[in-house]
Amino acid sequence: MDATAHATSTLTGLDWIMIALYFGVLGAVAWKVVSSSKNTADDYFLAGRNLSWWIVGASIFASNIGSEHVVGLAGSGAADGVAMAHYELHAWCLLVLGWVFVPFYMRSQVFTMPEFLERRFSPASRYVLSIVSLITFVISKIAVGIFAGGVVFSTLLPELHLTLGATEISSFWIGSILVIVLTGLYTALGGMRAVAYNDAVQVLVLISGSAALTFYGLYQLGGWGELRRIVGPEMFNLWKPLIPAGVEGTWAPVIERDAAGQVTRMAWYFNDNFPWAGMLFCAPIIGLWYWCTDQYIVQRALGAPNQTEARRGSIFAAFLKLFPVYLFLIPGLVAFALSKSGKVPGLEAIATDRNVAQAAFPMMVQHLLPAGLRGLVVAGLLSALMGSLAGVFNACSTLFTVDLYSKINPHASQEKIVSIGRTATIVMVVIALAWLPVIQGAHGLYNYLQAVQSYLAPPVFVVFFLGVFWKRMNWQGCLWAMIVGFAMGLLRMAVDTPVSLGMAGFEHGYPEGSLLWIVNRTYFQYFGVLITLVSAVVAVVVSLATPPPDYARIGGLTYATATDADHAETRDSWDWRDVAGSAFVLSAILGAYLYFRG
Repeated sequence: MDATAHATSTLTGLDWIMIALYFGVLGAVAWKVVSSSKNTADDYFLAGRNLSWWIVGASIFASNIGSEHVVGLAGSGAADGVAMAHYELHAWCLLVLGWVFVPFYMRSQVFTMPEFLERRFSPASRYVLSIVSLITFVISKIAVGIFAGGVVFSTLLPELHLTLGATEISSFWIGSILVIVLTGLYTALGGMRAVAYNDAVQVLVLISGSAALTFYGLYQLGGWGELRRIVGPEMFNLWKPLIPAGVEGTWAPVIERDAAGQVTRMAWYFNDNFPWAGMLFCAPIIGLWYWCTDQYIVQRALGAPNQTEARRGSIFAAFLKLFPVYLFLIPGLVAFALSKSGKVPGLEAIATDRNVAQAAFPMMVQHLLPAGLRGLVVAGLLSALMGSLAGVFNACSTLFTVDLYSKINPHASQEKIVSIGRTATIVMVVIALAWLPVIQGAHGLYNYLQAVQSYLAPPVFVVFFLGVFWKRMNWQGCLWAMIVGFAMGLLRMAVDTPVSLGMAGFEHGYPEGSLLWIVNRTYFQYFGVLITLVSAVVAVVVSLATPPPDYARIGGLTYATATDADHAETRDSWDWRDVAGSAFVLSAILGAYLYFRG
């Protein structure tokens, strides 16, 4: 964060008092939860399956709006406008979780998503998904959370540094490590129950504080109309063109040949600023994977005692999910407008430097809010960063312990399983720290996260949705779809990483026209759609070419094999209130799409 390298903290004594009080409340909640917890796997990983709907919904929302949203979404708003609102308006995917997938998950009584795949397909499917999920968590959610913590500290406390011999440790790294240590401590001690209840506390503070920041910013700017005038219609447009203005050609490869037919040049034209085709076809795939099949999210629903509580928790989370567009992305737009207008000193660089724009949210907190309120928002911001990390720590330990360790050591005691889960968390954190330089070389925090998910999520989306809706899909089709899909995603990441790091020989990317150059330059959303299509074709072809599954073994795990009693149980689990809540969420999403058209 070059723009703040020589700045000093604006936090006052009153701010520090508010921060201390806030974390004191969180500490008291965590202590009460830990003291009442049982040292069993069911309690540690799923809070005893006794979470009420409002805790489930608040925990899903709080886990989602951690690091990548509070910091990354505002940064994306400052750099690219409302384009990333597509991902936030995927609140409808949570309705798919509640209405479509919850009945299958609750009937199966599984701990993890890989465990569900094992029951539907085979043990091999479980192992593949477990390993890839752990990789995804480490290089996306954990690493992004650590990076976001460093961005917050380097912005709000730039003068904080530590000298060890000839090495000076900046506030970025101090903040990253502090966030890890504090989060890991209460996650390891309290498990899922501590995570869920702390999430519920932080939601109220973060929404209130972010709303205050939005209103303060609009007041300084001169109102909503002034915001639209300064940023222009393009930044208020959800649907970006396929081809950026002034570029001729198509988004497909263009090959130029000489008179002899030899290739002289290849070009690859596309819009890398969230074109509408990518948002229309790829973004929903990522949304459905994330909200309906990702352990990080679904684990909260699994902590509910029945279908009713899990579904209502999902609907409540979908309602809360409507807020980030206005509370995290719009402040980024406000920061951009304030930067262009020059009305608030200290924000000037946001409009001209994408790296500085990454810190738009904490910079607005620093320069706009009054003492006391600023401290409370900072506390909520840090809590959100920690809550996001806490959720993924718990999901990681659950995946490793339940899906890998327990399968290898089936007779391990409950205490041993919990102990292994805590150790797994520490190992994941160390690996994530080593991955931070790759994120620093990306084009933006939120962009990086969405790109990684676009490479690794498609095969999971394919096997879960085909697995539930198509009973003919067998374990061979599932396994090969994941192997081929993950191989394509990991190949793309392997191609991108040297360029992101700026390694010797890759400062300017790959030779223009080469195959690796085309792979690296293909827009990440289009590549995600390609992986989805290939995975689906592999799943269908291999399933049809091999024997059908044993339908009796997968009873209740697909729509076609669910019994009349299963359907009746699901029908009895909802009433008009669930329908009305879902209809309201869908109406609000439609209204947002109609408004943000430039």
